[in-house]
Amino acid sequence: MDEQNEKLMLERFNEAYRRLREEIARVIVGQERVIDELLTALFSGGHCLLVGVPGLAKTLLVSTVAGCLGLKFSRIQFTPDLMPSDIMGTEVLEEDKITHGRIFRFLQGPVFANVVLADEINRTPPKTQSALLQAMQEFNVTVGGKTYGLDLPFFVLATQNPIELEGTYPLPEAQLDRFMFNIRVDYPSPEEELRIVDTTTSAPMQETRKVLEGSDIVEIQKMIRSVPVSEKVLSFAVRLVRASRGEGIGGVEEYLSWGAGPRAGQYLILGAKTRAVMLGRTTPDIEDIRAVAWPVLRHRLVTNFHAEADGITTEDLVQRLLDAVQP
Repeated sequence: MDEQNEKLMLERFNEAYRRLREEIARVIVGQERVIDELLTALFSGGHCLLVGVPGLAKTLLVSTVAGCLGLKFSRIQFTPDLMPSDIMGTEVLEEDKITHGRIFRFLQGPVFANVVLADEINRTPPKTQSALLQAMQEFNVTVGGKTYGLDLPFFVLATQNPIELEGTYPLPEAQLDRFMFNIRVDYPSPEEELRIVDTTTSAPMQETRKVLEGSDIVEIQKMIRSVPVSEKVLSFAVRLVRASRGEGIGGVEEYLSWGAGPRAGQYLILGAKTRAVMLGRTTPDIEDIRAVAWPVLRHRLVTNFHAEADGITTEDLVQRLLDAVQP
């Protein structure tokens, strides 16, 4: 891509991003960090895990973003009795009206959408959770020996309740690693909560306008990947990931059973590229890596019993890594 076209695409993206934030703000009060991290993952082509207590508008945020992007939205409520076919679809036996012979016809499941909300994903057994693995990684599904492609762009946005553990099934590490970001959704500030209560109990909720098309998202994802990265920034991302495995970093290794894999480095760079472009810059710097380190690493660090005994969380370990690894 030549410099003039790159500049033009960057200007178009920044204008679309500004309008997108304005449309989301008409429905969602506050949560600027959550919205920025969610959009960073979407423009990077990654999937998100949103972790927060009930009532923080996680579902509303996802559906609002899908509407603003003009994408087909599908919600799956994960329950203990949910089966893989309830997600992927199933083949049914039908009679052909012309030949009167019996044929199999595939009925698409809710995964055949652009934005799939996996609501309370940890409430279903691992067998059903794993039904999403192929879709998240390869953008297709296999049913009855046949492979069906999914329309692009394709995002899985899963929610999880961190305080209610009874009747839940922790996500396997292989599934967690497929999520680019683990986004923490916190309580709103007093001022934001006042606005939320006021706006949701008076006037009807405002309708959002479409800002981008699905094809625009695909073009933006291609543009993001073409953003150049300096050797210094690339090296910092890789060293940060390797340090999470306890390679010579004091105060980290003793609390970890497992560190982040190479996919974390890929997502650090992609997230940093996207953040830089969202802020109007043509290349990422060290601060972009630091900013996306929290959502990229917090679900990829597996702590041991020493961490539990000493009250050390993955948040603490990410901070220690950022303090220890120098540019």
